Amino acid sequence: QVQLVESGGGLVQPGGSLRLSCVASRSTTFSVYTMGWFRQAPGNQRELVAAISSGGSTNYADSVKGRFTISRDNAKKTVYLQANSLKPEDTAVYYCNTKNSNWGWGQGTRVTVSS
Repeated sequence: QVQLVESGGGLVQPGGSLRLSCVASRSTTFSVYTMGWFRQAPGNQRELVAAISSGGSTNYADSVKGRFTISRDNAKKTVYLQANSLKPEDTAVYYCNTKNSNWGWGQGTRVTVSS
C-alpha cells in the first residue's frame, strides 16, 4: 500500500517562499502517474493546484500560475512544489496524490502565510 508523506510546510511572511516535498513510499508505479499537489483551506474543499505528468508536462490552477512550480524525481518517488511570492490566501494544508486521487491521502503539510 502506497504511503504519501508530505513535508516542508511552515509559517512564512507574505512574499516568502517554501519548497514542499512528497514521497510516495512503497510505490512501484510512481513514474507512470500524473501527480498533483492539492490544498485545503479551512472551510473549503480540497482543490488541485498543480499537476505534472509522467513525461513532465505541467498544469496549474489560475490562482498559483506564475508563482508555484511543480517538479518530480521518479528515482526518488518524490514530487516537489516550489511556492514563491506566497499570499495569505495560500494558507492551507497541502497534500500530494495522483491527479485522480488513486492513493490514500497522507497527513499533509501545513502552510501558513501571515505577517
